[in-house]
Amino acid sequence: MDDIYRRIPHRPPFLFIDKILEINEDGARASLTIRPDFSFFEGHYPGNPIMPGVLLCEAVFQTGAIFLADHLKSESLTDESITPVLSRIRDARFKRMVKPEDIVEISVTLGEKMGHFFSMTGEVRKEGKVALTISYALAMVKEEPKK
Repeated sequence: MDDIYRRIPHRPPFLFIDKILEINEDGARASLTIRPDFSFFEGHYPGNPIMPGVLLCEAVFQTGAIFLADHLKSESLTDESITPVLSRIRDARFKRMVKPEDIVEISVTLGEKMGHFFSMTGEVRKEGKVALTISYALAMVKEEPKK
């Protein structure tokens, strides 16, 4: 987990990546084991727990932030005052349900860069089959000085 903690500010209970599988020049892959003890399963849905789609999206966004942390090492966008912030979601498509005990693989690919905004595509796969596809953008935002 230290390799994740070094790259992004997310922490449990709002961290939806267990392992970084690969980071290359075009994107990254990570994985998450869906634990039955995730607290949101108590209400989504009792008796038939399903991983909320918005949290699958969040796993993709976090994988994108991990990629950008490595991708931007050579630029001045990786200091502690920079936070990856979601700026756009387009075309999220949910194709399969994800349940407790499933292991999902999350992948992201970098698209266009405009200033501090990065367009990306992502997907979540369960047992090799697509569960989610999404297009989105992350902005690297510098924390404003405290007054």
